[in-house]
Amino acid sequence: MKTVLINKPYEIAVTDTAMPSPSEGEALLKVMYCGICGADVASYTGNQPFTTYPRIPGHEFSAKVISIPENELGIKPGDIVTANPYFNCGHCYSCERGHLNCCTDNRTMGVQRDGSFCEYISMPVERIYPGKGLGAKQLALVEPFTISYHAVNRGDIRPNDKVLVIGAGPIGLFAVISAIKKGATVYAADILDGRLNKALELGAAGVINSSRSDIVKETERITGGNGFDCCIEACGRPETFLNCIDCAAFAGKVILIGNGKKETTFLHSILLKKELSVFGSRNSLKADFTEVIDIIASGSVDVLELVSGIYPIERADEAFKALASNTGELCKLLVNIGDRD
Repeated sequence: MKTVLINKPYEIAVTDTAMPSPSEGEALLKVMYCGICGADVASYTGNQPFTTYPRIPGHEFSAKVISIPENELGIKPGDIVTANPYFNCGHCYSCERGHLNCCTDNRTMGVQRDGSFCEYISMPVERIYPGKGLGAKQLALVEPFTISYHAVNRGDIRPNDKVLVIGAGPIGLFAVISAIKKGATVYAADILDGRLNKALELGAAGVINSSRSDIVKETERITGGNGFDCCIEACGRPETFLNCIDCAAFAGKVILIGNGKKETTFLHSILLKKELSVFGSRNSLKADFTEVIDIIASGSVDVLELVSGIYPIERADEAFKALASNTGELCKLLVNIGDRD
């Protein structure tokens, strides 16, 4: 079968590998589309500390069921599905308490274990979720949507909350959508007008270009000096984390989605003074997947608006190179792995 393989940083190719042989309790899936995550790009550029090489990337995907054991969900051959790509150990303290997304030995597809950028994969049945009639392109966008949806759930965002999302890349835009679905009034901040325009198209009440405007002064103007009820950090940068602290209201919330790569220095007394609740967010849970699938299936969100381009598997290297040099004009890129109909 055709497989996209990162042999080492900046060296990626489509090669032939053996077909998977499903074990007991596993289904054989024909991969349809894969989205390229920031973690995949980091693996490609050598900036992902958990990746070993060679590595098959990918954990955002849709697939057609080829074979599957009998199951309670009624999933059958021919169904289009998606799946949970975070493999947990099942016996660590986090797993024992039901926090499967926080497994201390988590192994995410495409990072700590091989991923979905190949024509066929085997997958434990309990990790597979029915597509409920959604198209293969839509289902390939479910996993990144769940990352933001899980984060918004962590912060218990409620109707009429004023929310600021800092960073309007794909995860930030999905955070905008998720917070709006909770009934919040959402603003987005970024340094790129193209991303901010997309946030407005998706329903943001307003935007802040932080390269031209003082984000704290804009927060005061928008909120009447109160600050935002919740600030969501979706960049992973020290300055944007500090922006969240500054822009949050007293007794407000800060949710961290962006994976930081640099240390942040600040006087932690501000957290006490404001009595801020700070939430880290990692991966997502089964409930996040099923609820996001329902949201997309309802027709209330068109996730395909976030797709900037689709590449055939033979040109997967071009897609990775494009995102590695992305200056902000690209949002999500999909790779067509097996949709040849």
